[in-house]
Amino acid sequence: MLEKRIAAYIETGSVDVDCIDQINEVKYSNRVVCLNSATAAEELNLRVFGVTAGDEVLVPAYTYTASASAAIHCGATVKFIDIQKDGDQYTHMPEMDYDKLEEAINEKTKAIVTVDIGGIVCDYDRIYEIVERKRNLFVPMESDGSPLGDLSSRIQKAIGRIAIMDDCAHGLGGSRVIKGERKNCGAIADFTDFSFHAVKNFTTAEGGASTWLPIDGVDDAEIYHMFQLLSLHGQDKDALAKTKLGAWEYDIIGPWYKCNMTDIMAAIGLRQLDRYPELLKRREEIIKKYDYTCDKLGIVHMVHHTDYMDSSNHLYLIRIPGISVEQRNTIIERMAEQGVATNVHYKPLPMMTAYGRDCSDYPNTYDYYCNLITLPLHTLLSDEDVEFVCSVLADVINEIRG
Repeated sequence: MLEKRIAAYIETGSVDVDCIDQINEVKYSNRVVCLNSATAAEELNLRVFGVTAGDEVLVPAYTYTASASAAIHCGATVKFIDIQKDGDQYTHMPEMDYDKLEEAINEKTKAIVTVDIGGIVCDYDRIYEIVERKRNLFVPMESDGSPLGDLSSRIQKAIGRIAIMDDCAHGLGGSRVIKGERKNCGAIADFTDFSFHAVKNFTTAEGGASTWLPIDGVDDAEIYHMFQLLSLHGQDKDALAKTKLGAWEYDIIGPWYKCNMTDIMAAIGLRQLDRYPELLKRREEIIKKYDYTCDKLGIVHMVHHTDYMDSSNHLYLIRIPGISVEQRNTIIERMAEQGVATNVHYKPLPMMTAYGRDCSDYPNTYDYYCNLITLPLHTLLSDEDVEFVCSVLADVINEIRG
């Protein structure tokens, strides 16, 4: 039921669609697969599309490790892409440099992982233009005769270009105008993964989901079934089906994974979805208060709502002009001393041990990180709490500036 209701929410933007209704139950079936994390969802998206050893996947240098590690789990090579100088010119989100993205594409490129950081939705019009221009470089895989290999081959041949994989861990509830039509996250990229981790806007305590756009000549039910196989040991019957009279026998189609969502997690999700619009509204109220304070202080902040895009209001990132990494860290410490816990989203992946500890090829990514602070943003913050955060921020900033 949670899968159907999320599918309905992605299509309509409403949490009130009756998915018990016979027509809607059919309409929204086989459209979303709930799993145990967004990381698992991204990896299964890549595997269903057929990303494997010898392939390259392009990933923003400015993101969390899951955006890249999922591709590495599939055997692919990750190529990082630097972000635009100071982020997108309108939203200030650390968005990929699309000229560099286009330059990085070659015959080995199979997928681009986009990241809607903080819930701000990427420029998918531009990304689709790029993959269409590079269509002639795309070489679809041939089937290896296995059920997964056959499905992946047919999907790659049907799409006929590099796949756009949306790491939408932050973005459920976001939307953007695409080719003149407003679309909700989950209905934009070829494949999308969501996170329902405990710190996300919408949570099942731990969990995630995969979804995809309709693919010509490939039935959604077949794709959905493959996700079920991949997420439950490759077993062709679930535990309930095996309890039916005379139905104990089963097959293992492939030696795959155990990353399905539990019924308990899904039950939490159903109640979360009921209240989700109000949660998003409260987050937007907090953001408006932060915007007012940051604008007064001359602090650059992400813009969550424009004429063409509405964010899911997940993170509030600010950048303080002219300060060093050391000064940024001092601000974080001073605010913590006064009872305000802040964060940094994120330390660039090329700076991490697993990815080489060298960010020199990604100067815009490093510069963005140097003066970045994430303010607390969650629905348990009262108006008084928000005012306190703003007051402490102002005091500490003014102190640092002298």
